[in-house]
Amino acid sequence: MAWFEHEGCSLHYEEYGHGNPLILIHGLGSSSQDWELQVPVLARHYRLIVVDVRGHGRSDSPRERYSIQGFTFDLIALIDHMGLPAAHVVGLSMGGMIAFQLAVDEPTRVKSLCIVNSAPEVKVRSAGDYWQWAKRRTLARVLSLSTIGKALGERLFPKPAQADLRRKMAERWAKNDKRAYLASFDAIVGWGVQEQLSKITCPTLVISADHDYTPVAQKEIYVKLLPDARLVVIEDSRHATPLDQPEVFNATLLDFLKTVETTTQDH
Repeated sequence: MAWFEHEGCSLHYEEYGHGNPLILIHGLGSSSQDWELQVPVLARHYRLIVVDVRGHGRSDSPRERYSIQGFTFDLIALIDHMGLPAAHVVGLSMGGMIAFQLAVDEPTRVKSLCIVNSAPEVKVRSAGDYWQWAKRRTLARVLSLSTIGKALGERLFPKPAQADLRRKMAERWAKNDKRAYLASFDAIVGWGVQEQLSKITCPTLVISADHDYTPVAQKEIYVKLLPDARLVVIEDSRHATPLDQPEVFNATLLDFLKTVETTTQDH
């Protein structure tokens, strides 16, 4: 376990293994712990860095407003702190948004990009969109994080055999700082880099669960806007693919990274 300071905020990260750097970024209300089924596998091949985004996990939860751009500045500060060369960057959900922002702003720092169950924008365009987000935010404000964690666990891990994942989700979610959770939620809504996707020229893998919150068709649309991207759909999976389909997820990611490494060596 390690910490570094950025803009008066103490940020937590963990490092495993050796080789080319591979950074994993978790989603909203989550933490680096949610990569527990990836760490032992990926650390055999890479210098693996898992981060706790500010307001999450063991990182500080400062009181000011949060933004995807701000989370990205934290990540750039970590890359500088560790003196990393261009890294493979993987982001799940909100982590995918941070990864997109990094690849648009600082393309030379990203060797490859893997976006999991995420999107390059969250725009509130219609009355329906507004209603959806308002409803979600109101529930997040009114309900306890423990209640939200239980409900999410049942939605993400509905199978009888997934009881352990449901329990972990409820326990971990309850530990969130509510104010930081709501501030991070607000950071997502209205954010977007979709108009700038042509700047992302590194190899990009987009992974979508077949039962993610947003349909596969939405990912197909933005994959076409990326210069060097492909989409892989993982079956029998929901929003937390690295936890509900770890073997398929890990194999898909490693296969992609191996291809990237081989291709860059050839040039």
